[in-house]
Parts: sequence; structure tokens; C-alpha cells
Amino acid sequence: MLKLFRATAILEGISYLALFGITMPLKYWAEIFEPNKIVGYAHGFLFIAYVVVALVFCWERKWSIKRFIVLFLASLLPFGTFYADRKYLKDLG
Repeated sequence: MLKLFRATAILEGISYLALFGITMPLKYWAEIFEPNKIVGYAHGFLFIAYVVVALVFCWERKWSIKRFIVLFLASLLPFGTFYADRKYLKDLG
């Protein structure tokens, strides 16, 4: 479960950065809309997967709701999932 959660966290973080760092500027500055739609769908799926896997992972580890909330909030910040991976998950495996 740890490997799945770490992979989901990294992929969600990459999709978040791609969405806001690459496709949003393309959409608004260059008026190229297609990449934003594709990456947006991928990011939405990965975000939901991250939250579900985080919830199951915290339940499995018997972590507090506070730790889940920290992991959830990390998914809302740029580079947040990378920080959460390093701070909370790296030393577990």
C-alpha cells in the first residue's frame, strides 16, 4: 500500500504542476485549449485517487484524522505532495 500511495502522491503532484505550470499558461496566453482539458481530466482523476488512497492508507496505519488532513491539505498546495512524501512516507518503507 505504501508504494501505491507514494506513486499516487508523486503522479498527482506532477499533474498539478503540469496543469498550472504548463497548460494553464498555454490556455490563457497562447489560446491553446486542448492540453489543459486533457491534463485537467488526468489531474482530477489523480486527485480523487490520491484522496481515496490517503484515506485507506491512514486507516490501515491507524493514523489520526489530523495526519489525513495534513496529507489532504498537501494535495492542495503546489509541491505539497512531494513534501508530504518526503516528510511522512519516505522513512516508512
